[in-house]
Amino acid sequence: MKTSSILAACASGLAVQAFSVPRIAQNAAQQVQGFMSPEQYLIELAPGETKWVTDAEKWALRREGVSFFDITDTADLGSVLKSNAAVKFPAHTEYNSTVKSLARNLTKSNMHEHLETFTSFHTRYYKSEYGAKSSFWLLGQVNDTLAHAGALKHGASVKHFEHAWGQNSIIATLPGKTNKTVVIGAHQDSINLFFPSLLAAPGADDDGSGTVTILEALRVLLLDQDIVQGKQDNTVEFHWYSAEEGGLLGSQAIFQTYEKAGRDVKAMLQQDMTGYVQKTLDAGEPESVGVITDFVDPGLTEFIKKVVTTYCDIPYVLTKCGYACSDHASASKAGYPSAFVIESDFKYSDNKIHTTEDKIEYLNFDHMLQHAKLTLGLAFELAFAKF
Repeated sequence: MKTSSILAACASGLAVQAFSVPRIAQNAAQQVQGFMSPEQYLIELAPGETKWVTDAEKWALRREGVSFFDITDTADLGSVLKSNAAVKFPAHTEYNSTVKSLARNLTKSNMHEHLETFTSFHTRYYKSEYGAKSSFWLLGQVNDTLAHAGALKHGASVKHFEHAWGQNSIIATLPGKTNKTVVIGAHQDSINLFFPSLLAAPGADDDGSGTVTILEALRVLLLDQDIVQGKQDNTVEFHWYSAEEGGLLGSQAIFQTYEKAGRDVKAMLQQDMTGYVQKTLDAGEPESVGVITDFVDPGLTEFIKKVVTTYCDIPYVLTKCGYACSDHASASKAGYPSAFVIESDFKYSDNKIHTTEDKIEYLNFDHMLQHAKLTLGLAFELAFAKF
């Protein structure tokens, strides 16, 4: 059948439904003649190395283990805060007794219960209805945590940071005496890299584990009444980012907003994948916390090593993850000191991620408890740090 015949048939059939026939005919003609190309996105694979790709090409790169920023809407991220003075972090931990007492309240059962619900969504793909619903569920859990602690009546808050793609990021704020801000982050979205819009993506480890780890740390942090009442020196925020898997989209949007507003972020820690240890054990290596050393702030990373040594029951191992490997990279690009901690040496991290097999049954909640101790310790120490 000729193209003109196809268009005539389309126009005839659609006219009775009151659609715009000329517009539909034009689109049909473009598709038939091959003139309509897939939407493209500008990604950054390394500093200054960019290329235009389609969604399908994005996922192909991710399947190959390539990370990147999607800078289509955030090309100017980092253009404002170019000469921030280095932040001086504490020489040692100062609140050992208080933090260790608080840490005894951290529970594996809370994390397990939250993660069971979080992984019950078919997927948390950021463009899906499930992704939007899971974000609203998580928002409710964070709000309940603040309310139960009595923090809301002292100025604490939680809100969605809205995005055009449907799944919103979440920001919980514990205001301090100053606007100097410490950020604890994880990403809430999941993805199946073979068919993102169709296949299940439970995302138990990536990054359901980080999501519930920092939620549990927030709950226990709020057992301290000085924190609840906003008596700490610095403001503390907990972030759950949308669309990390699509190229750090949610965190870029947030830190672009912070950068343009002149927000004074002193530190940002990302917890992405906190629950898988089996490959480490199979290799005969000791269970440890993976401290990322590339594309991070060295001063903050050095302090995190001290926090692990003081508050965790396992050692740290130094490892690398590459450019734009998680949301801390967005904070760093905006000019803010950032760091990243993962479940193990990067080479032993979970190889079931981005598939239907990223399930809760493969995770070790004792290990996640260590990450919760780290998160709690860092948040408390830096909440009272004299920056």
